[in-house]
Amino acid sequence: MSKITKNKQSSTYDQQGNQHAPLLPKINLHDAAAIRREIAAVYRDMRGGKIETQEGTRLAYVLDIIRKAFDTEVLQERLELLERTIEHRRKNHEK
Repeated sequence: MSKITKNKQSSTYDQQGNQHAPLLPKINLHDAAAIRREIAAVYRDMRGGKIETQEGTRLAYVLDIIRKAFDTEVLQERLELLERTIEHRRKNHEK
């Protein structure tokens, strides 16, 4: 079922003309602070009754998985940098 955008309000329709739910805006999750802000927004929405606690818990769980993946990526990059630095210094020290 291919989707075709028919209007500027981000509604999508299938080939038979059936409307699907509007597309949600893209959420910025590019760093730990942005992920933390989104978790806090979910919490506020639960506290304020905008979303059910069960749905908020699901969203927070997925956001925590994203945060862990982000943390893992950052730690991996830092470890690789340290390893390259140590190797570079070791080679220079041997000369």
